[in-house]
Amino acid sequence: MSIENKRVRLMQGNEACAEGAIAAGANFYAGYPITPATEVAEVLAKRMPEVGGRFIQMEDELACMGAIAGASLVGAKSLTATSGPGFSLMQENLGWASMAEAPCVIVNVQRGGPSTGLPTLAAQGDVMQAKWGTNGDHPVIALSPSTVKEMFDLTIECFNYAEKYRVPVILLTDAVLGHLREEVELPDPAEIKIINRKKPTVPPEEYLPFAGDEDGVPPMANLGEGYRYYVSGTLHDEKGSNAAADTKVAERIIGRLLDKIERNRNDIIRYQAEDVENAEVIVLAYGCVARSARQAVSKARKDGLNVGFFRPITMWPFPDQELLKAVGNAHTVIVPEMNNGQYAGEVARALHDGGKSAKVTRLTEISCNLIHPERILAGIREAANNG
Repeated sequence: MSIENKRVRLMQGNEACAEGAIAAGANFYAGYPITPATEVAEVLAKRMPEVGGRFIQMEDELACMGAIAGASLVGAKSLTATSGPGFSLMQENLGWASMAEAPCVIVNVQRGGPSTGLPTLAAQGDVMQAKWGTNGDHPVIALSPSTVKEMFDLTIECFNYAEKYRVPVILLTDAVLGHLREEVELPDPAEIKIINRKKPTVPPEEYLPFAGDEDGVPPMANLGEGYRYYVSGTLHDEKGSNAAADTKVAERIIGRLLDKIERNRNDIIRYQAEDVENAEVIVLAYGCVARSARQAVSKARKDGLNVGFFRPITMWPFPDQELLKAVGNAHTVIVPEMNNGQYAGEVARALHDGGKSAKVTRLTEISCNLIHPERILAGIREAANNG
């Protein structure tokens, strides 16, 4: 096919994210401007009306999260985009959306922190916040792109997971990818896989809004379609009735919320593994740092070093079994990341629990400078010499 017939565009990462949302069928955006995520809002302020959707600038990020959760309940495919400080403000209503099982997408374009931090520079400091930011045990899915094309593709996947499993889903990206421009070939819309939420097949009087099917996920009737039910962040039973003091209901409902993700992890987990078979050293990296890591691994292999590359695309749930298989008998796992070792700690836990003796080497960066391939290459050489 000639390039004239391809849907090839030079796109910024945040623009690709916005277009991915439109391609997924998103029709509601509520946001508040924040560097380095504002371009997502700028694009959708124009694009949402063009596709019959709605765009609202809210008064703050707490309200943004409440708005997209509420819009989801009436049938919208909804999203918001923010960065670290705004993501912090969203946590309370993100927990509410988890309890209410309101499918929606939160885009977090990470920047330096804590607090206001370095607003214009990239970081990866929200990794653990994405998992544990809101209170209580709750289900979470978080995906991490490393190219502009993946900003488009994984935004669609975020919506598909949200709709399929009735859960808020996080696109955990960063300022490098948000502002990077790359050539992207967009797929034919007819070829894009779109998943929509299950609808009830029983009459309204028999509908249980929080009773899971065999996959653990309840069918979802949109409010206003004749199915009247109560939605609350308080612990509720399968009917939605308040059950705040019933510990047996708590065990049943919270258990199902967690189980609907765990039992479907094979569908949710995505990763990339290259040259890991019989590798002595594995480099594990995600997001923007994965770009540097792949270059370093490629150079190391040209130099004759036996090194492999592993990239978690699904950050949460953590890809335990996939990592264990990739590590094999490697003696060292190097984890470069733009924080003080948040994901490296999870890697060490997984290896220990899986009976692996591989050493986990943290290669951290808290200055908001992108980790250079040469620094990772130096770590590979040191590990190979000390193996």
